[in-house]
Amino acid sequence: MSTPASPATRPDLSDRDLTLDLARVLCVVFVIVVHLLMVGIGPGPDGQLVTSRPAEQEPWFDAATWVGQIMPLFFVVGGFASAAGWASWTRKGGDAVGFIRTRTLRLAQPALPVFAFFALVLGATTLAGIAPDLVAAAAVGAGSPLWFLAAYLICQALVPLMVRLHERAPGGTVAVLAAGVVAVDAARFATGVTEIGLLNLLFVWPLIQQLGFWYRDGWFDRRPTGILLLIAAACGLALWPLVAWGPYSPSMLGNLNPPTLPLVLLGLAQACLLRVLRPALTRLTRVRAVQGFLFLLGTRLMTVYLWHLPVILAVTGLTLLIPGAAPTPSSAAWWWSRPLMFVVVLAAVLALSLLIARWEALGTLGATPSPVVVGIAWLCAVAPPFAVMQWFLDLPLAVGGTVLLTVSVVLLRHPLLAARTRAASVVSRA
Repeated sequence: MSTPASPATRPDLSDRDLTLDLARVLCVVFVIVVHLLMVGIGPGPDGQLVTSRPAEQEPWFDAATWVGQIMPLFFVVGGFASAAGWASWTRKGGDAVGFIRTRTLRLAQPALPVFAFFALVLGATTLAGIAPDLVAAAAVGAGSPLWFLAAYLICQALVPLMVRLHERAPGGTVAVLAAGVVAVDAARFATGVTEIGLLNLLFVWPLIQQLGFWYRDGWFDRRPTGILLLIAAACGLALWPLVAWGPYSPSMLGNLNPPTLPLVLLGLAQACLLRVLRPALTRLTRVRAVQGFLFLLGTRLMTVYLWHLPVILAVTGLTLLIPGAAPTPSSAAWWWSRPLMFVVVLAAVLALSLLIARWEALGTLGATPSPVVVGIAWLCAVAPPFAVMQWFLDLPLAVGGTVLLTVSVVLLRHPLLAARTRAASVVSRA
């Protein structure tokens, strides 16, 4: 297995588009804002502690998700970055196994301390007998963003194959993936078995990632602004009958897990709008303050994403200890407190990242283990977030996830293991 020399310390910036970095950072910031509007913990009218999801109780919520569901855009931008990363990797002599190894590590390493933290906290609260219902609700909420790890790990593992298919038959590849999306949705809604929709993890997100490949190839660049706006509008119009008369949820959050066809339409519309806004975004990236913001968040983006909800819950808990600091959820005071909460949460997450962002760094890696070892490590990394997506976070899943992610990181990083598997490969060829 070939591994390029020091890929983590000598990044290739030849394909870098700072507007995409800005889009990715803004996506994560927007996720923080959305979750701040959906986590309501505070005293009720009778003085008892209540938990709610204030934004979801508003009549405008479903319509707002058509704009606020920005995860498809994150996968479009991720597709661009993945295609560029694969091109850079292969130019340096790297192979698919080594690429999947590094991409798995980039997600498994920052996820490990998150699962370990939840294992410790949930274990301690269980032993202390602290309000089990409240703890369970908090764990479910705090673990909700972890679904992303499962979806993104699947997409990253498919990059070498999907880039190859894109190079050979870009239109055909998109058509096959789109047909798979429709077929899975049809089977799911015809049978009423929601779990069938999980197969769309292999179609919806890889298809949206594929749009990022097209973006990198310049397909969107070659379309006039009017055409891009027309495509985006057509996607929005196509969503209307799907949710009005079709089986899909009018809330784009309701179409997230399992992923469905509306997310593909959203992804295409968002890719078009990203290209339309590119000149304005380019001007923004030339501003020194914006560049500093990109560097500050961009170098620890996964840490910010994974830890923002635990921090939101921690900050909310602190307000409960201060008399009068925790307003009643959904009250006017609660809504007015959101901007201040955003500043406090973002500052707290960035402060926390100073301690744990090192888990995002790969450092110097030795030889790549065998494909079997990398495959086992990938399965150990994808299983915990997939389980959380299906059954929500609790103590057993937190402990099991910590164990499996530890195994994944050790398998992918241990130099002795790499040496042994490499030696075994040489012996088998001999």
